[in-house]
Amino acid sequence: MIDQLNISDFEAVIFDMDGVLIDSEPVWKIAMGEVFHSVGCPLTVKDFQQTVGLRIDEVINYWYKHSPWEGVSPEEVEQRIVDKMVELISSNGKPLVGVLETLSFLKQKGLKIGLATSSYSVLINCVLETLSIKQYFDFTHSAEHEAYGKPHPAVYLTTAEKLGVNPLKCLVIEDSINGVISGKAARMKVVCIPEKTHYPNPKLILADFMFDTMKEMLTSIR
Repeated sequence: MIDQLNISDFEAVIFDMDGVLIDSEPVWKIAMGEVFHSVGCPLTVKDFQQTVGLRIDEVINYWYKHSPWEGVSPEEVEQRIVDKMVELISSNGKPLVGVLETLSFLKQKGLKIGLATSSYSVLINCVLETLSIKQYFDFTHSAEHEAYGKPHPAVYLTTAEKLGVNPLKCLVIEDSINGVISGKAARMKVVCIPEKTHYPNPKLILADFMFDTMKEMLTSIR
């Protein structure tokens, strides 16, 4: 795996959001755990590892099939989780190490900057406003507007199209295996910065670059 990143090879950098810009994966687990338990579905943090990187509606449908609950629709569970996420991010959200410096660096280099996430638009807006980073992004896109979420490449392909950049000239920054597969399927180069609460996944070697933090990635750029 290459550990030197030649940024001149790219015209755009497209970020995933959860676990990349903000340490929100533990927050998702808190929100999902609280809401699922409230409807009588006792899922654990270990269970949630199976659905990291999927859209929240896909996560809920997955668990509804495996551990169905009664009395509350999947749509209501989804809304409760999203509402809880907005509450938690707004009160506690902070950028991950190296995020602000990396965004500033890429902007100064004149690269297009995109955001392609499985999270819904309401959460994109919440994160960008809470972290005060909205001004860095040329285009943001949620997989809620696609027929399929990650690991399907649609969210990345649409983002590249809206940025006006060939997918082959895009660099993706991801943290999960579903995200890495999505970026690679879009024919983009992929940096993986594994989210620290995930169990180590050997499949992440599919990524073109691997770093422990975004700060480490930034120091490797030439």
